[in-house]
Amino acid sequence: MSIELAGLTITLVSAIIVLLGYSAERFTGTQFLTSLLPFAVGILVLILFASFLFLFWWKLRRSLQGKAVMLMPVFSVILAAGSGKLVMDDRFTLAFNHFRMLVGGKQEVRRITLAHQVYAAYRRQGVGSMRQMVSRGEKYSPLVQDAARHFQIDPDLLLGIAATESSFVPRNSADGGRGLFQITRLPKIVENEAQKHFSGQKLSIIDDRYNAYLAAATFKYYLDEMHGDLLLGLLAYNIGPANGGLRFIMQKYGVTDFTTIQPYLQHLPRDYPIRVLSYALAFRLWRQEGTLPAYQEGSNAVRIQRIGIPGLTIDY
Repeated sequence: MSIELAGLTITLVSAIIVLLGYSAERFTGTQFLTSLLPFAVGILVLILFASFLFLFWWKLRRSLQGKAVMLMPVFSVILAAGSGKLVMDDRFTLAFNHFRMLVGGKQEVRRITLAHQVYAAYRRQGVGSMRQMVSRGEKYSPLVQDAARHFQIDPDLLLGIAATESSFVPRNSADGGRGLFQITRLPKIVENEAQKHFSGQKLSIIDDRYNAYLAAATFKYYLDEMHGDLLLGLLAYNIGPANGGLRFIMQKYGVTDFTTIQPYLQHLPRDYPIRVLSYALAFRLWRQEGTLPAYQEGSNAVRIQRIGIPGLTIDY
């Protein structure tokens, strides 16, 4: 019974996502007769059809009781396996994206808009440029991953920050940035958190490993300050504590998210989070696929969207 219920649940959930996703795409709009009413009728038909299938399944199960005990569980597993195969198809990705937008509302629309800014940045950089950056980053990947693990940060995100800050060419810059992550002014609490992992050692900010720990601690600090908002956390990391930091800017203009704060950042790097995430995406693609596919070729765009942007999209 447990196997049978699990198989049926997986099949039904997959079917609901696909049907509602395709319906949301097909009947998108605000017109009552051409969009809202057909979508509502479609949901009613889906409920009636699901009820009919459940009733048919139940009667079939009762008629076979005692004759073929394993037939129905095996059949439900076959249906679930078919649903699993469907999930791996690019068409399911499109349906899932529409379903997520349907449920997520304004928040999901905002996330999708930002995600496509990242995909566009990845495409503009070009495969050759991204591959060169990933190749440079391989030397520093172990120590960056170590720092990310200690502060519970996605390592691809931290690699994306390093790529944006220094292009993996550690140096001292004219604006005071130092090392792999171009560390400048730090909140004292961040230094203390990083130093806990180097007890008794003589520390230098230009040491790559210590620099990476400082960056991870700093990003974690600002991410917590921004209540887990990835885009604001990255922006706060880049702005730093100067002039009160990002939190002061947000309070000054009464804004609450990355989308609404962008118009007020005329003299600040408002595209910084997008650049970081485009590099983070490249590192994730390289780690999972062993290659960097060109976004505009074939079905690569859908495949890349399925893999997702570190920290911004949901893996499934």
